[in-house]
Amino acid sequence: MSATPGPSMLYVLSRSVGQSRAAGLASALGLCLGGIVLAVATALGLATVFSNAGWLVDILRYVGSAYLAWLGLGMIRGARSGAQTELHTTDVGSKPLYAIMWQGVVVELLNPKTVLFFALFLPPFVALDGARADVGAQGGSVTLQLLVLGVLVPLTAVPSDLLVAMMGGSMKKALNSSRRARELLAWAGGLTLIGIALTILLEAM
Repeated sequence: MSATPGPSMLYVLSRSVGQSRAAGLASALGLCLGGIVLAVATALGLATVFSNAGWLVDILRYVGSAYLAWLGLGMIRGARSGAQTELHTTDVGSKPLYAIMWQGVVVELLNPKTVLFFALFLPPFVALDGARADVGAQGGSVTLQLLVLGVLVPLTAVPSDLLVAMMGGSMKKALNSSRRARELLAWAGGLTLIGIALTILLEAM
């Protein structure tokens, strides 16, 4: 998913090509920091829910699995049209690097889809003890599980975002010329999400 061209990657690309490589790196860092803040906030909120209303866990697992499958189907449905899209970049207004980084943080924090993603993506992967919702099946804290899982999500986007920032114009040419690869990448990501969703559902049954 992180390697599939999306809004975040295109945001980094626009800064890298439109201003400078350093600006692209700053925007990638900002997006990552914003994602980590959201992940921590969501994890702490979910941990409270798990502790006080353990019965919601199973519901969130089923809803989360359905959400993953829906995301996967969406990636597959949009694979061809997304791959055929021509990427264009233009010069953007030059800003200080700290301002670009802060803009990246704000962009990520104000994205409601990111909040929904964390809220529905994390619960299916949390192991719970049948008797206590605040302790995992292996004795691990649910809060710690949620925090680790949540922080790993934005961190997985860092390598691809950094690559986009460093390569800039070359990456834009590669994305425009390798449309078949982009389509296959979207299919692979979609099928992976659907596979994960089915695995979680089978384990919950």
